[in-house]
Amino acid sequence: MSQINVSNLSFCYDGSYDNIFENVSFSVDTNWKLGLIGRNGKGKTTFLNLLMGKYQYTGVIDSDTSVEYFPYKINENQMCMCAGEFIDEIKPGCELWRVICELSLLGEDAEILYRTFGQLSPGQRTKILLAVLFSGENEFLLIDEPTNHLDSTAREKIKEYLASKSGFILVSHDRELLDFCTDHVLVLNRKSIEVQNGNFSVWWENKQKKDSFAVSENEKHKKEIKKLSQAAYRVSEWADKNETSKIGFDTVKEHDRCISTRAYIGAKTKKMQSRVKNIEKRIGRQIAEKEGLLADIERVKELKLSPVPFYKKTLIYFRNYCFSYTGSGRPVLTDLSFTVERGDRIALHGENGCGKTTVIKKILHGLGIAELSPFEEKGTCEISSGLKVSFLSQDTSWLKGSVQDLCDIKGIDRSLFSTILRQLGFERAQFDKNIENYSEGQKKKVLIAASLSEQANIYIWDEPLNYIDIFSRMQIENLIMEYKPTMLFVEHDTMFREKIANKVILL
Repeated sequence: MSQINVSNLSFCYDGSYDNIFENVSFSVDTNWKLGLIGRNGKGKTTFLNLLMGKYQYTGVIDSDTSVEYFPYKINENQMCMCAGEFIDEIKPGCELWRVICELSLLGEDAEILYRTFGQLSPGQRTKILLAVLFSGENEFLLIDEPTNHLDSTAREKIKEYLASKSGFILVSHDRELLDFCTDHVLVLNRKSIEVQNGNFSVWWENKQKKDSFAVSENEKHKKEIKKLSQAAYRVSEWADKNETSKIGFDTVKEHDRCISTRAYIGAKTKKMQSRVKNIEKRIGRQIAEKEGLLADIERVKELKLSPVPFYKKTLIYFRNYCFSYTGSGRPVLTDLSFTVERGDRIALHGENGCGKTTVIKKILHGLGIAELSPFEEKGTCEISSGLKVSFLSQDTSWLKGSVQDLCDIKGIDRSLFSTILRQLGFERAQFDKNIENYSEGQKKKVLIAASLSEQANIYIWDEPLNYIDIFSRMQIENLIMEYKPTMLFVEHDTMFREKIANKVILL
């Protein structure tokens, strides 16, 4: 057991406008189950890369523990090989028997090590790479988003597996995973960094209390500043009035005054002016003491949505529907029956490969806005004509160019689109960059903002929350619960799905 001590760390990417980290200091124990929390773009993955020595920085990162990063990069050649053939390439010195032992803890048989890696399910690939990661000794492990694109079954296994381990940093936006697997949190706040004992829910409860206290103190502070300012203004007025009365007086009206009174008035005015200065200094000290009081408060701003009610009650209708791709030899969907009615928020749920995305593609194909490979179908699939759909894909690879370019392609209002991105935590400097240079979380926010900028009868979202930070997830949850648009979505975040969906279709 040892510590990683960070002192006065500062880092900025070449050509960037702002520092990612600026004179930050903290310590973490390498035996902790540490959750790393922060908004998209705050530097979570950057910090992991700094621990691995990938970038130059100022300050000190002091550690005598070796680190290992997940996910490993798998190249095209390795995708065509069996994992058992290349694990020594991605983790030199890795012993196969240790990997097999870790796989058994993950509920997988060793035989998947001898199947072509590219043909394995996303869950099986993740389990193999985690087994390789944990097969070493005396390492501090850096785990970056291990459950993205995984179905609920795979997530559950990985959650139980990580809960049985220690000595890692876990970057995740899955609140349930962070609650189950961590005993400490490292939080990248808006203006500071903090380390706290407990899981996500413990930290969030403490943060809400702390934020509430800060807001209350700030209100008191503002009232006191106002009173002091008014007092300073009154005294200043008195001083100015007296100062002007030093020279010249009416001998009839002010018969009791003589030339020697001038010195008395001058001394009194000087005292008043000194009092004004003292009050102003006091105000300045109070402002300095309270400066930054609200700096770390996450203002989860309310988003707005403009759903358009459809004129018909039933939007989409499936009955005993079967679907298969021509020549595949097996059906993707069998006896699928469900109805999407106005006001429904339907979650398509099931393991990877069960046909969730196929259902979405079939609907989009029926509306003439998506291509499908040659297919065969039986049963009924009816989609109301004139249906306006806002589709959010899980694919971000096509995003490129400027924000204005995307607005032109999508035909959406630039002002509204930019406002939504700002509410989702985008800094103004990000708007000057090309979208292909955004982080994955920022790219997903671009897609979400584009969808929210569209007026639609139904919002169809395919895994919208991959890489999206916790605070933005809460904003989106609140938005949907307030406006209650008609939705059909696929999402593996259990908390989000249980809160949002009023119907679940299990495939």
